[in-house]
Amino acid sequence: MNDLFLQSLQSLLERAEILLTRLEPYLPVPLKSPDWQQIYAGRWQKRNHQGLFQVVAHPHQIRLQDLLGIEVQKQKIVQNTLQFLHQQPANNVLLWGSRGTGKSSLIKALLNEYASQGLRLVEIEKHDLIDLPEVVEMFYQRPERFIIFCDDLSFEQDDASYKALKSILDGSISAPPANVLIYATSNRRHLLPEYLRENLEARNVEGEIHHGEGMEEKISLSDRFGLWLSFYPFKPDEYLAIVYYWLRQLGVNPAETEEIRQEALQWALWRGARSGRAAWQFARDWAGRQQIQ
Repeated sequence: MNDLFLQSLQSLLERAEILLTRLEPYLPVPLKSPDWQQIYAGRWQKRNHQGLFQVVAHPHQIRLQDLLGIEVQKQKIVQNTLQFLHQQPANNVLLWGSRGTGKSSLIKALLNEYASQGLRLVEIEKHDLIDLPEVVEMFYQRPERFIIFCDDLSFEQDDASYKALKSILDGSISAPPANVLIYATSNRRHLLPEYLRENLEARNVEGEIHHGEGMEEKISLSDRFGLWLSFYPFKPDEYLAIVYYWLRQLGVNPAETEEIRQEALQWALWRGARSGRAAWQFARDWAGRQQIQ
């Protein structure tokens, strides 16, 4: 009888061990935060259904002085970031507008400029925004100042993941950490698609425009960002100035010839935009061709 009991117990333990082995990847594990005194940038990622910080060992080296044609936007976000670093009131920031005009590069440049003063950058993808409360909870007792970086942010009509972002920005029962701000970039001013039928819902009340419920819901998300920075396509002279700047940075000392001017403008025409990105790409192409020749 004892032998039969022991055999049954052994079989049960073996089956339990197999089950635990299969479940182990899905079980919660204690989160390990990077050494933020030594690490300046991180990326929040999901692996085996568990969130973790991936250290960014080699952050982008773009500098504030490399970003031309956006002096007003640069001055405003630098001022806001300095207030944040000096533990003064500062706003979450939404950078929106034309593609390739320096929105993401401006945030990366802030890290290079102010990492030595305690600024840290944590990138999080849109589909991981549901983890935002968990992420910021880890920063409450840290002395560093953290910017949560959400790049190329936009939501579809039936996308509910933006509710976690709304909650952190303004609307949760928990107060957000004083050492955390959210800087987001988007091509959409209100982060959500806008349809003609929603604008038709607007009403005129004693001379004032009152949006319909659909538009109010969309505006309520972007409205939680205290600072909006708008980015527009560059004028031809601004675009060309950026081209010549990057040519010099790439070791080419060009005379401002008609040939470069025409090729640079043609490049922008092919790309469908006069942007800092297009200027950088043209400069790389031109510099590479000249150095080979």
